[in-house]
Amino acid sequence: MAFSMNFLSNLIFLTVITPLFLLPLIFLYINNQQTKKYHPIGGTVFNMLINFKRLHHYMADLAAKYKTFRMISPFRGEIYTTDPVIVEYILKTNFQNYGKGMHVHNLLEDFLGDGIFTVDRDKWQEQRKLSSHEFSMKVLRDFSGVTFRKNTVKLGNIFLEAAKSNQVVDKNDLFMKATADSIFKVAFGVDLDNLSGSNEEGVRFSRAFDDANELTYNRLVDITWKIKKYFNFGSEAELKKNLKVVDEFIYKVIRIKSEQMSKPKDNYLVSYLYSVLKQQ
Repeated sequence: MAFSMNFLSNLIFLTVITPLFLLPLIFLYINNQQTKKYHPIGGTVFNMLINFKRLHHYMADLAAKYKTFRMISPFRGEIYTTDPVIVEYILKTNFQNYGKGMHVHNLLEDFLGDGIFTVDRDKWQEQRKLSSHEFSMKVLRDFSGVTFRKNTVKLGNIFLEAAKSNQVVDKNDLFMKATADSIFKVAFGVDLDNLSGSNEEGVRFSRAFDDANELTYNRLVDITWKIKKYFNFGSEAELKKNLKVVDEFIYKVIRIKSEQMSKPKDNYLVSYLYSVLKQQ
């Protein structure tokens, strides 16, 4: 309900301000076309907002049509691509030249902090080194693989029972739960058990995490999010509430695990988080 009201208010706001930016964008587009060659414009941030409920499909349709294209907003432009040559150039050949930048960092920082998805350069290298330990061949063979296989079997049994009873299930939701259970077990050694729902605290955390993820994702098309955050209302108030639940759960896990450091079990991530907290 809160998301629907927030979506409606954003739509009304954008309807009012669109004419104010439309003419300057057209002028800039015409002027740029006369001087430089750019990738085609696939749409604007307003199109992304209108198609927000089906954004993945909307962007996939554009990618199928253009392969590489631009999305224009009143304040910045973004380039999207599915061209393997360009992807390789960005992620491998000239990786250092393509950071996430402060725009992405500001959008994601409240939710993901200074993790690998939000930082660049030295901080990114540090996070990547940490992740490489967690997903080394030894860890994958001795622990991670077992965890993923166990939850795959559990998920398969749920589908089997649903098929036998002719029951309708949310496949995407179950995939997300299985992934969360596996990743959290590997990273923190904790059973969220979202698939069966036996851990009420884990389920509460997962629900808050999913909601926080969606609300943070909403910032990509909500140009008013900073105002909402400053005055603490709408989607940003909801985000703050969910992040509180996430933080409380995570810090509790770290506290418990720090007390078990005398018996480490390839839990590199917890060790790292604990060392960071001791420095603060």
